[in-house]
Amino acid sequence: MDILDPAFDPDRFFAELARADRRLLMLDYDGTLAPFVVDRDRAVPWPGVTELIDRLLAAGRCRTVVITGRGVDSLVSLLGTGRRPEVWGSHGWERLLADGRYEPPSLDARAAAGLEEALDAAGKAGFRDRCETKPAGVALHWRGAPDETIERLQRDVEPAWRRIADLRGLCLRPFDGGIEIRPPGRDKGTAVSTLLAENRQAFACFLGDDLTDEDAFEAIRGRGTGILVSRTNRRTAAAARITPPEGLLAFLERWLRETEG
Repeated sequence: MDILDPAFDPDRFFAELARADRRLLMLDYDGTLAPFVVDRDRAVPWPGVTELIDRLLAAGRCRTVVITGRGVDSLVSLLGTGRRPEVWGSHGWERLLADGRYEPPSLDARAAAGLEEALDAAGKAGFRDRCETKPAGVALHWRGAPDETIERLQRDVEPAWRRIADLRGLCLRPFDGGIEIRPPGRDKGTAVSTLLAENRQAFACFLGDDLTDEDAFEAIRGRGTGILVSRTNRRTAAAARITPPEGLLAFLERWLRETEG
């Protein structure tokens, strides 16, 4: 584990975890629990991760939540756990509770029209197949594409999406391997803040990797710990960095040992 914040002490972190009466573990999916792949429908977790998440859910010694940019439905099928986890999807716009209750996104007509226009603009440029339609957003993926294709996407689609975002009150956010247009007002940080409010005094931790996870790292700062899951260092609000998959598996196994002990 690489220490990014001098105030963070791993030994103290795990000692406090073991002593805690309430615990909250929040996890991003793509790039954190699962490696990035060109075909997003095949982005299954790193080997061993599903089993560890199942053990966390079975032990019931911490509230375990997945917070993802994906839609809820695609996340649940890919994660593959035997027990249903709590999931916040579409960057906090939809929520699936552990008991099966589902809270759908509520978009106004202006935002919904803008997302349709964004999808149409990508289609007219010949890139409909690179769009991922979500309950509260549209993502344009270029991971694995040739450089000339990425240049065309950025030249032909991104400016059109920016105009639509300005007109319809939407926001355009970059992520590792693309851009996404979605309504403002919710992100992974708002999901983390809501969970922290629901679990006051809980020992809280969030694991994430992408630029979209920085909202969550900022939200948990001072109220818990953010852990960057990445092979490389970058500027981040996280307190420490672990390397996937080895560091991730070791962290989850240590979390289980401390909470079970």
